[in-house]
Amino acid sequence: MSAIADTHHRRVMIGAGLCLALLVVMSLAIGVQELSLSGTEGTMPFADLMAISRLPRTLAAVLCGAGLAVAGQIMQTLTRNRFVEPSTAGTAQSAALGILIVTLFLPAAGLGLKALVASGCALAGTALFLATAHRLPPEQPHLVPLFGLVYGGVVGAAVTYVAWQTDLLQYLDIWTNGEFSGVLKGRYELLFVAVVIVAAAMLIADRLTIMALGEDQATSLGIDYRRMTQIGLVLVSVMSALSVVVVGLIPFVGLVVPNLVSRISGDNLRGTLPLVALGGAILVLASDIAGRVMRFPYEIPVGTVMGVIGPAVFLWFILRERRDA
Repeated sequence: MSAIADTHHRRVMIGAGLCLALLVVMSLAIGVQELSLSGTEGTMPFADLMAISRLPRTLAAVLCGAGLAVAGQIMQTLTRNRFVEPSTAGTAQSAALGILIVTLFLPAAGLGLKALVASGCALAGTALFLATAHRLPPEQPHLVPLFGLVYGGVVGAAVTYVAWQTDLLQYLDIWTNGEFSGVLKGRYELLFVAVVIVAAAMLIADRLTIMALGEDQATSLGIDYRRMTQIGLVLVSVMSALSVVVVGLIPFVGLVVPNLVSRISGDNLRGTLPLVALGGAILVLASDIAGRVMRFPYEIPVGTVMGVIGPAVFLWFILRERRDA
């Protein structure tokens, strides 16, 4: 990275950090209950309100956003396609299938077991997607996201059918439409695994950058392509499953953020992955705040907000790619 590019990247990182800090303060301040040090009748004191509700919600949004954005970056590297992310490739839908299976056969299971089974189903679903996507003609890159949308739609339809047959449609809506209103102390701590996932991605950032060149070139440069693909699959699946289990499906984070960061700071993942994590945290936290204030005191789920923003940005990327070609 040249000195000019390095300075530009550092300034972007500082700006993103300040933006996230501002959003964290806003998230802690916004809510139906007014802030009061000692609390009033029927309301919680400031310290309890922060510890039980506002801080867990804010941390959950930050962790979820950072993890999903990094998972999207890894997914795009594995498929060598910028238009793919876990929620558009069947990963999140497969995780929802796993939660449905646990709910049907082990209804008293805790979040840990649900996350474990959801991760296994997400891993199997993503592996099947990758195995099929790699058979598509490489000269037509738009087939991969189209196949992902169809594949995710089929898995999602199967999940909906089973939920309808077993009278679990109401629960299914919770898993498939992400929101943070139900996040409280003791209900979000699994998301701290996102820190491990982001750290692991940074450790293998150089190898992921080389993998983006393709299997033949990566192998010739000494990369164990198969092993790295397996590691990437596990990271993507676990992060997607955790998100679905704790807060529900939040679409398009892994699509929007890596593409924006790539246009700002390039494709060297060693330098850009921290910015991808920061960008994901900013996007999800900002969307959650927007959902809270647009119809205050009612809330719009963050999954719905991202469902509006994501497709617009997705189309913009496709049209821009076509114009630049």
